[in-house]
Amino acid sequence: MDSCAPATVHHRTVRIDGLDVFYREAGDPAAPTVVLLHGMPTSSFMFRNLIPLLSDRYHVVAPDMIGFGFSSAPAPDAFDYTFDSLAEMEHHLLDELGIGTFSLYVQDYGAPMGWRLALRDPDRITAIVSQNGNAYEEGFVPAFWDPLWTYARNPDDESLAEPLRRSLDLDMIRWQYLHGVANPETVSPDTWHHDHAMVNRPGNPEIQLRLYADYPSNARQYPAVQEYFRTSQVPLLAVWGRNDEIFGPAGAEAFRRDLPSARVHLLSGGHFLLESRLRTVADLMRGFLAGVTEPA
Repeated sequence: MDSCAPATVHHRTVRIDGLDVFYREAGDPAAPTVVLLHGMPTSSFMFRNLIPLLSDRYHVVAPDMIGFGFSSAPAPDAFDYTFDSLAEMEHHLLDELGIGTFSLYVQDYGAPMGWRLALRDPDRITAIVSQNGNAYEEGFVPAFWDPLWTYARNPDDESLAEPLRRSLDLDMIRWQYLHGVANPETVSPDTWHHDHAMVNRPGNPEIQLRLYADYPSNARQYPAVQEYFRTSQVPLLAVWGRNDEIFGPAGAEAFRRDLPSARVHLLSGGHFLLESRLRTVADLMRGFLAGVTEPA
């Protein structure tokens, strides 16, 4: 890790299509840009500790998706809560900020956001870091995903929605942070309490159900994403919590099918690897990005 001090992190909001989009930004805008795309049920808050470890060398931007964090969360009848719509807002944000080419860090929901950005503008993507973010059918852990697939086929059946509503309970969000972690005492309870408060604001559970119902659209895009990998041979680092009971390690190994040069690291940890293996992930990222995004 370089010894120079990290840049100040700025917390900013920009108005796009009548909605507020919150983002964290640090580093020199003239440096190579790294865009960090968060998962569910969190926000750019998940990157609060990673950003300072990258921003001495990179321009780092971490937005909150619409419906998450400090970005606007209009009611479902006022915004089309699909992954296509969320990705469209991310695209508008990058254009608004004048970001040309960039590398991506994707995790959980951030992966389908990143894949849509890559399919739309493949020449803008210089490299990808996937941390427990799937692009293949392999890796979906059935015990976690089967209720979602069932609900997505019948989203009007309230009895099928109930297990997914429970996924927003404090204990279930706590589980997402602690499962697979060798020493749970290393994970701050701020994480699950913060996320629980944000996704349970009035009206937000209905937003999350809309996105659960749309999740199969992400899997339907996988063939196009895999073709993008094969044709672009984009540099990719998969750094994975190998004990993740949401996206299992097979999802990381699968990248090598279409990207033979992909770097795959399976670390002891769970779904939110940054909370227990922050320094290791940051070191792997810096080594990887230095070889693919910086001048020789």
